[in-house]
Amino acid sequence: MTEFIDFKRRLGSGRSIEGDNPVRRNGLLSLVPKEELEEIEPHMEQIDLKLRQSIYCDGQPQEFAVFPHAGVLSMVSLPHEEKGLLVEIATVGQEGMVGLPLVLGGDNIPGECFCQVPGQAGRIPARKFEQLVDALPTFRKVLLRYTQALITQISQGAACNRMHPIEERCARWLLMTQDRVGADHFHLTQDFLAQMLGVRRPSVSVAASMLQKAGLITYSRGLIVITNRSGLEAASCNCYRVIQEEFERLVG
Repeated sequence: MTEFIDFKRRLGSGRSIEGDNPVRRNGLLSLVPKEELEEIEPHMEQIDLKLRQSIYCDGQPQEFAVFPHAGVLSMVSLPHEEKGLLVEIATVGQEGMVGLPLVLGGDNIPGECFCQVPGQAGRIPARKFEQLVDALPTFRKVLLRYTQALITQISQGAACNRMHPIEERCARWLLMTQDRVGADHFHLTQDFLAQMLGVRRPSVSVAASMLQKAGLITYSRGLIVITNRSGLEAASCNCYRVIQEEFERLVG
């Protein structure tokens, strides 16, 4: 399976990558008209995203709005912080951004966000970002529509974690990660996947083994390869389709 070459297969965008401009590689920023983007770009710093790099911490003011154009970020809840337990509530890649409290008039949110798959992103200082949101109407509209799509991801994910078996949830998570990575392979340990799904590692081992025996993925030494995309979609619960369609409807 070859790498995806446009955003149409990824959540949240129906536009192709535009040249070598890293700003336009973010799905949300690709929807902003040129005259508004020219107001945004001078305030955007391009950074590398490193594995496990912190984007924001629990209860701390968010210093930047972050727009990935490669890589994947995980927003997590800390239901048992004293035990070091966490559960992923949302995944953010090239289709989105991190920093929505700054759009909605707040400056922090419970939980944490860190880099799940290394890549690159543009970031804007919080106060300047708030000024740009107030001044640029299309930019603000795009961000508000993305907020609604992200709420769908969070709420559907919560219901999915409560109602669906681990193998269906695992398939959904792998599909969403592939959408954001834009490739058929990525590095992922079973310990990390267990954390993201809020289960113990043996449960993930069983689920991954079932998907591998079905010929949908291969998994070796922390490298997952999606070998049958359509089969993995069929193995996933309906939550994947609901989330994908809502992103496409709102910011596609």
